Amino acid sequence: MPLDPTYAMIRRYREATGFTPLYEMSVAEARRADAETEAVNWDWHEHPEEVLDVDLTGPAGPQAVRVYRPRSDEPLPMLLYFNGGGFVVGSLSTSDSICRALSTMARCVVVSVGYRLAPEDPFPAAVDDCFSAVKWAAEHAAEFGADSRRIAVAGDSAGGNLAAVMALMARDEKGPEITAQVLVYPPLHHHMDSKSMRENKDLMFFNAHSSAWFWNHYLAQPADGDSPYASPLNAADFGGLPAALILTAELCPVRDEGEAYANALSAAGVPVEHHDYPGLPHGFLAVAAKLGTSRDALALMAGYLRRKWGTDLSDSAENAAAAEERVPSGV
Repeated sequence: MPLDPTYAMIRRYREATGFTPLYEMSVAEARRADAETEAVNWDWHEHPEEVLDVDLTGPAGPQAVRVYRPRSDEPLPMLLYFNGGGFVVGSLSTSDSICRALSTMARCVVVSVGYRLAPEDPFPAAVDDCFSAVKWAAEHAAEFGADSRRIAVAGDSAGGNLAAVMALMARDEKGPEITAQVLVYPPLHHHMDSKSMRENKDLMFFNAHSSAWFWNHYLAQPADGDSPYASPLNAADFGGLPAALILTAELCPVRDEGEAYANALSAAGVPVEHHDYPGLPHGFLAVAAKLGTSRDALALMAGYLRRKWGTDLSDSAENAAAAEERVPSGV
């Protein structure tokens, strides 16, 4: 399918203004360029009543998390969210808009997790930080008006990888119990020779060169990528994992990895929904202020979480049961 018209305009603008891909920059330059996305103001949705910045004690010292909570007199479900950025760029601020939207749309407490970045702190630093935060959030849920019995994990791009890894680790470590995992265009293998990886090399968007650049920074040595906690597709067993919603984009190099993961989970008996968005590249949630399809994707994520938590009273029992089944790829 042709490139979405909104992204076609973005592409023309980038070409006209001399867009430079992050992989052609130094790490410091890439982080400064990525930080420019922090100022996006989404006014198309309600905002949570409370937003709190909290420092917890992580594996390597102080670790920042940001807690979003809608108005409620009752304990709310809790979503652990992991920001994207290829394990190299990205921050609590770059995922702020997504977390605000999900907190109000899914009616949940969102805990956005800060983690150490590569190359200064390569794998498994981010994994260790994120799992430490998951355990902390489960232990302290009541302090933020959250219900520790209803926890889900989610993330976009590298955050989708980390969300998948958190689900694996929680299963392997016998807790905390995870209700659901939501993975948005996740990279799931450090050296995936796939059709989507070979075909998507558009210099104006995240492409195969971008993927290689990020992985090369994230892994201190290529062999580290063999770990299922770096490359979840390498897991020996997918059984016993929480139900999953996986969103992929047609024009994204890691598209086939998301589809392969959906197939692996489904084959292991894990309930999976996989939706592939035609005409869109990697990172499309970032333009939800301008693109209705991106807003629809966030609404889909929120509705899925509400069903898994049993908080969506508008859904019939029949629809809730249907959500447990694997649906064909496509929207």
